[in-house]
Amino acid sequence: MKKNIKLSQNTIVKNDLGMHARPAARIAKMAMTAEKDIWLSDGKTQVDAASIIDILTLCATKGACIHIQAASSADAPVVDRIKTFFDDGFGELTQ
Repeated sequence: MKKNIKLSQNTIVKNDLGMHARPAARIAKMAMTAEKDIWLSDGKTQVDAASIIDILTLCATKGACIHIQAASSADAPVVDRIKTFFDDGFGELTQ
């Protein structure tokens, strides 16, 4: 099923552990604050960003390109928060 995407940003998984349960839970919590649907995509699979299980099915490893997509441009702040979370390595990067 084709989604009605109004906004999209790309990011890269930066941390060594890739996408695992802890960051998936934080992303889902952020996505649940959106007015409309938010999705994550690896270019092949698109999943509901408000679902921890769906996010984990992406099996995103370090270096994976992830598209953050929103059904409403009003949800740009939510998309920005999720992108920043990815860009910061889920707060797990060591200096």
